[in-house]
Amino acid sequence: MKAFLLAAGYGTRLRPLTDRVAKCLVPINGVPLLGWWFQLLDSHGISSVLVNTHYLAGQVSGFVDRYNALNGFGAVVSHESRLLGSGGTVKKNRGFIGDDSEFLVCYADSLTDIDIGRMREFHASHDGALTMALFRAERPRQCGIAELDGEGRIVAFEEKPAEPKGNLANAGIYIADRSVFGCFPESEFSDFGKDVLPKLVGRMYGYEMSEYLIDIGTNENYRKALREWRHDYNKNPV
Repeated sequence: MKAFLLAAGYGTRLRPLTDRVAKCLVPINGVPLLGWWFQLLDSHGISSVLVNTHYLAGQVSGFVDRYNALNGFGAVVSHESRLLGSGGTVKKNRGFIGDDSEFLVCYADSLTDIDIGRMREFHASHDGALTMALFRAERPRQCGIAELDGEGRIVAFEEKPAEPKGNLANAGIYIADRSVFGCFPESEFSDFGKDVLPKLVGRMYGYEMSEYLIDIGTNENYRKALREWRHDYNKNPV
């Protein structure tokens, strides 16, 4: 399986830290966030990874090159002179997955130790086009909220609803079949939550994760992650 790791954002809510450091490279226990993602993916047998870049792209490309060289990893970079959105990045790089029947999409804004192997097993157990990792959100108005039927099929999905009907929220981790490319809009820019996922309602399933997950997009959450994260880094540090 190959993975898209979406990492091109500005990280404006993390300023002033992100005035000089790319959001995906902010340190967690001395290791850049992107390094934690690479180690997670590698531990599940995923070493072919595409990372998109835009803001402070040279920093990110340099880190990827060093990590690959030190650890025998297979990450590649796709630069965007203008941001394409989470959906636009995947659509532009469709050729990256080759003939694979399925692929992984992860938002690199988060820090997590999700068991990707268990999620893959769940994805193989149903006939849906996409599996969305879900978590219980404390602030559901700030998330994409899914409603499930008794079999785990997502029967409704709304991005940042004014009046959420629940708190099962999009974790920004998807396993998708290649059939989902038929749901992307023709425009160059697109967003998964707004433009792609609503078209898959009834054809995707929710996987409620129990592992650690935090969006480090704010200074409050970043400080919280620094206090809570307890994993060891087993690869060569960069």
